Amino acid sequence: MGLLLLLIICQCAINSIKTHSVSKPNIILLMADDLGIGDLGCYGNKTLRTPNIDRLAEEGVTLTQHIAAAPLCTPSRAAFLTGRYPIRSGMAAFSRVGVFLFSASSGGLPSEEITFPKLLKQKGYATALIGKWHLGMNCESSNDFCHHPLSHGFDYFYGLPVTNFRDCKPGQGSVFLKGVQRDLVIPVQIAGIALVSLAVVQYIGLLKVPFQALGYFLLIMTISLVVLIFFFYHFRQLNCFLMRDHQIIQQPLSYENLTQRLTKEAMKFIERNTDTPFLLFLSYLHVHTALYASENFRGKSKHGLYGDAVEEMDWSVGQVLDVLEKHNLKDKTLVYFTSDQGAHVEEISSAGEVHGGYNGIYKGGKSTNWEGGIRVPGLLRWPGVVQAGAHIDEPTSNMDIFPTIVKLANAQLPSDRIIDGHDLLPLVQGEVTQSKHEFLFHYCNAYLNAVRWHPGNSESVWKVFFFTPNFSPEDSNGCYDSHVCFCHGGFITRHDPPLLFDLSRDPEEKVPLTPETESRFYEVIRVIQQAVDNHTRSLHAVPNQLSWDNLLWKPWLQLCCSSLFQSCYCDHESGGGSLQVQLG
Repeated sequence: MGLLLLLIICQCAINSIKTHSVSKPNIILLMADDLGIGDLGCYGNKTLRTPNIDRLAEEGVTLTQHIAAAPLCTPSRAAFLTGRYPIRSGMAAFSRVGVFLFSASSGGLPSEEITFPKLLKQKGYATALIGKWHLGMNCESSNDFCHHPLSHGFDYFYGLPVTNFRDCKPGQGSVFLKGVQRDLVIPVQIAGIALVSLAVVQYIGLLKVPFQALGYFLLIMTISLVVLIFFFYHFRQLNCFLMRDHQIIQQPLSYENLTQRLTKEAMKFIERNTDTPFLLFLSYLHVHTALYASENFRGKSKHGLYGDAVEEMDWSVGQVLDVLEKHNLKDKTLVYFTSDQGAHVEEISSAGEVHGGYNGIYKGGKSTNWEGGIRVPGLLRWPGVVQAGAHIDEPTSNMDIFPTIVKLANAQLPSDRIIDGHDLLPLVQGEVTQSKHEFLFHYCNAYLNAVRWHPGNSESVWKVFFFTPNFSPEDSNGCYDSHVCFCHGGFITRHDPPLLFDLSRDPEEKVPLTPETESRFYEVIRVIQQAVDNHTRSLHAVPNQLSWDNLLWKPWLQLCCSSLFQSCYCDHESGGGSLQVQLG
């Protein structure tokens, strides 16, 4: 009897130790911006040097069918933080513009949304976001910070409130120039011709136009043009700045040793929290344009400035991994690496240099739901818990991180809303072999573009497209004429019946299946349509955070560390020092 009791006590102790080992680890989430899945050595690249990111793959799990919930920054990051399709939170646009462009827009991730940092903070985690945010800032005044990272569960923020634009770096061109020329020049010309015509008919007496009306019209036109010219002339100061918590510390942003500064902040946060569980979200600016690299990396890769930026980011990942080892935190920390979407293939510099990444064998890129736009790196390392060196080809999503780390923190998933992600731990520990994602829904902004179906009794991964973007030029792999692909109107081609692919046989999405080449064609379409109907019924109307009203620049929301009349200039970063870079 005593021996039996001893065995029971020992078993309980073993179970307790095992439970503790997979409970409340430190969490480090590393997210690149616009990185192609083919840019990393662990995904087959032979010419870019990424030894530190590859180390994560060697010591952890490589997800080979890891899918971003959206092919654009803002909706993808909203889905990542909430574990929900962005259409559920209003973070998917019905207009052409699918991301926030200005720091003084009023849209953003709604306060009603529950993010994983909020839940982990309630469980005693120290939480930090370092790098890019891109999910809004203010609602009604320049200091309400309703959409700020600190309002969404982060204790500490050091980074950019919007994103890294070409316009942020002098000499790198503008992402707005084509759009302004296409959408504003003609309306301004029409308005000017109308004004002159009214003045002429008034002068010759053909039509009596109240002088006051002409005056008001001229005044509105003049004010609009002045505001527009002022805004784009000062775009860099107004939108490209660095913050620490609620304070602007550098306006405009300087790229000098920027990756070193972000890395140093990440390392300092880890070192401040060696004795308490922490969540670190290190959201890199690399490799979104404007591309940049510090002196130690510039000109060192085989792929120009883009390659230099990838290799500098890899160095940063290595610094983070090294500080974990230094403080004996490696075995206590889950590290995840990904990109918010695929590479931006249309990025070409004014000098003709390729500034976009490589999506491997996959078609398309950022802004599209072809595999090149949404199939992203997915690496998870946690020694002793996650299988080392394993490759998993099951469909997974960046939304899966939410339930995975919430469960690890011993927090409760929200019960008042649908969470679209699934816990990854059983899959990456080898306890199950099938992903819980039977269906994944691929949105182009707020429009359902494609659906992926992985039946439980089949190797097939079916994917249907209800519409596809019109590439320009037609024989290219992207929308080079418009810089990104759009989601409606003349920019797309609708398909009835939908295009059907089996990704298990045709991952490059080269040859659509037909009723003649696939006997199950209509059955697959029918099952997917039923899934779409069920999914659509689960959606509820919410305020659109990316409406034109929420996207437009509002001067009263503008953050400025001095004043508009002083060009919003300050620099509290100079002389702050940077990390010593040692290249192997």
